[in-house]
Amino acid sequence: MPLYEHVFLARQDVTAQQVEEMISQYKGVIEAGNGSVPKQEYWGVKSLTYRIRKNRKAHMALLNIDAPAAAVQEMERQMRISEDVIRFMTVKVEALEEGPSAMMQKRDRDERRDGERRSRRDRDGEEGGDDNNAASSSDDSNEEAN
Repeated sequence: MPLYEHVFLARQDVTAQQVEEMISQYKGVIEAGNGSVPKQEYWGVKSLTYRIRKNRKAHMALLNIDAPAAAVQEMERQMRISEDVIRFMTVKVEALEEGPSAMMQKRDRDERRDGERRSRRDRDGEEGGDDNNAASSSDDSNEEAN
């Protein structure tokens, strides 16, 4: 069977839980058409480069699909009908990507980087307390000199 990568954008008004339900609904359509979805990823709410149907942000999701073309066409037909889906794209690929996608790797990298910043801030905050006291004492001595 052909292999596909499918990405869709859902309106920012819907909740993450509703997006997960949409993913399972479209996964059911693929499975009903004798296909399978070996990997699915929810990328969260992202800012869009430009407005799409009056939306500046959207929920993003990826589905790796192993299914006949008819099943993918039916899923796309249902997405066109849905008001919650603002854009989608399906690409036929030679092989499905193993492991997390580039978006998930970036997200993990950003989370680790944010964690390091927090730990640095905590660490610097404890050490930086002495520097702040030294600066305030020099300000006091300058005021006394005036």
